[in-house]
Amino acid sequence: MDQNSQIHPDKTMNASPYSSSSGPEPVAGRGVLTQTIKANVHRKFLETLDFVEARRMPAEQLHAECSRRVDMLLNEQRCPLTGPEKAQLLRELMDEIFGLGPIEEFLRDPTVSDVLVNGSHQIYVERFGRLEPTDVTFRDNDHLMLVIQRIASQVGRRIDESSPMLDARLVDGTRVNAIIPPLSLVGPVMSLRRFGNMPIDADKLIELRAIVPGMSVFLEACVRCKRNILISGGTGTGKTTLLNIMSHWIPPTERVVTIEDAAELQLRRVHWVRLETRPPNIEGRGEVTQRDLLRNTLRMRPDRIIIGEVRGAETLDMLQAMNTGHEGSMTTVHANNPRDALRRLENMVSMAGLNYPVHTIRQQTASALHLLVHLGRLTGGRRKVLSIAEITGMEGDTICLQDLFRFAQTGINTQGHAKGYFEVCGVRPQMFEHLQSEGANLPGDLFRRQKLGSCDND
Repeated sequence: MDQNSQIHPDKTMNASPYSSSSGPEPVAGRGVLTQTIKANVHRKFLETLDFVEARRMPAEQLHAECSRRVDMLLNEQRCPLTGPEKAQLLRELMDEIFGLGPIEEFLRDPTVSDVLVNGSHQIYVERFGRLEPTDVTFRDNDHLMLVIQRIASQVGRRIDESSPMLDARLVDGTRVNAIIPPLSLVGPVMSLRRFGNMPIDADKLIELRAIVPGMSVFLEACVRCKRNILISGGTGTGKTTLLNIMSHWIPPTERVVTIEDAAELQLRRVHWVRLETRPPNIEGRGEVTQRDLLRNTLRMRPDRIIIGEVRGAETLDMLQAMNTGHEGSMTTVHANNPRDALRRLENMVSMAGLNYPVHTIRQQTASALHLLVHLGRLTGGRRKVLSIAEITGMEGDTICLQDLFRFAQTGINTQGHAKGYFEVCGVRPQMFEHLQSEGANLPGDLFRRQKLGSCDND
C-alpha cells in the first residue's frame, strides 16, 4: 500500500481511536496497560509529526522515520514492554498510521480474499472460499469510522449521514464498500474484496480444477475470433478473474477500452484505455455513469469494449455496440444460471426507458451475444465454470441456448466439498465454421460427448 497516500493532515487523523474515556473497555486479552501505552504513543506521535514534510519524503524514508519515532516514544514509557510486546505495538501503530488499523494484517495475508466488518467488534474473513470469524476488533465505532473516512478521503469522496454509502478502490486494487448509520443498524459496516498480486492465468484455473483444458481451448478460440461473450454468476464466483484471463487472449494489435464502476480489471497489455465512473459531488452534480462512458467510448475507435459488469441502462448501449461492429466485446452480469442471466439483461435494457417490445429486446440480445459462460461457487467454497453455452438464435419469443460444456455435481466428498465431473455435451457449436475460417485450429474430437475430468477428490 502506498504509505504517502495514507497521511492526511485532517481532523480525523489527529484523534486517537483509543483516546475516548467514554468508549467501551479494551478488548479482553490485550491488557489495559498495553492499550494505555499504545494510546499515549499514538497521540504523541500525531502531535509531533510534520505532515507537510512527511508528504515530501519518499515512501521508504517516511516509513523508516516514523518507525524510529514510534520506537523512541515506546522507550520513553515508564513501564517498559517486553520485546515481543514492543514489536507487536510497533506493528499495530504503524498500521494505524499508514494502513487500515486492525484489519491491515489481513491485507498482508495472501490467503484472505474478503474482509467483512460487521460493526466494530465482529470481523470475518474468507480464505479458500470459506468464511471464518476472527478475534480482531476495532476499539469502537468511532475507530471504525476513522478508517472508513480515511479511505473516502484517499479517493476524493465523502461518507457521512447525508451520504452514508461508499464505493472505493485502494491503491493495491482492493475494492471497498462501506455503509454507515442511519442505513446500517449495527454501526458502520465495511466489505473489502481483495485481488491477488500475482495474475492468474488459464493454466492456474486448470490446476485448481475450476476448468478443464478442452474448455480453455474453446474459450481462447472464441476470444481470438471475436465472439461476443457474457460471463454470469453470483457474488464472489470469479467473474472478474475469468474476464481478466480471457482478456489475455485478445491480440496485442487491438485497441481495448474497459469501463468499470470500480476499476478491478488487470489486463496485461500495452494498448489499453481504462475508464472508471464518477459519483456525484456534494451538490449532487458531476456524476458520470457507465452509460455515459460507453457512449463516449464508441467515439474512441475501440476494437473491443469490455464492461466490468452491466447493471442498468448501459446494457442497451452495449448490445447495440456488439451489433454494430464492436465484435469480441465482453462483460459480466450477476445471475443464478444462464437463463436468469438473459432475463436480467432483458430487465436492464428496459431501464433505458425506450419501451422496446420484449420480442425486440430478445432479438437484439440473441443477435449480439454468441457465448454465455456461467460460474458458480459450490458447496465447500470451490469456484468452477459450471457451463459454457452457445446462443443460437430465436424460436418464437424464446432465446435458444445449447450447452457445449458443463459441470455435473454428483455429491459431497469427505472434506465437505462438492464432487463431480466436467463433460462435453456432444453438440458441435453453430459458430464452429466461423472459428475455423478465422484460423482457430480446434481438435476434431473436442465436441464429442465425453467426461473431461473428475473432481471427486477436490
